[in-house]
Amino acid sequence: MSDHFRDILETFENQFPTRDYEIETICPEFTSVCPKTGQPDFGTLTITSVPDKLCYELKSLKLYLQQFRNHGAFYEHVTNRILDDLVAVTQPRRLKIVAAFTPRGGLRTNVTVEYVRPARSKGRAR
Repeated sequence: MSDHFRDILETFENQFPTRDYEIETICPEFTSVCPKTGQPDFGTLTITSVPDKLCYELKSLKLYLQQFRNHGAFYEHVTNRILDDLVAVTQPRRLKIVAAFTPRGGLRTNVTVEYVRPARSKGRAR
């Protein structure tokens, strides 16, 4: 998978950086390609973020997700890659993605990945 996918993502300053609040973005038309069969995979991504200093811009998110339409990757890889890219670009307090893929061969698959920023140490050096 190309590393330049991440470069498409744009951000803007969070106007409420001292407040914890959730942003839920639902992407009901996500498409990728199965690397074994070459068949398209369809799913709904639900991205829930608690931003810190930056938020992701929605049009750039749409363009970023469209890059997966012609790229072969398993569900688990795609979902983890999207999480890694969004975390790298926005550095949120928390980010969770639920990828609910439509049934194929009688099987429905959901992949859930989550990032929680580690707590910053407040203790004294020993």
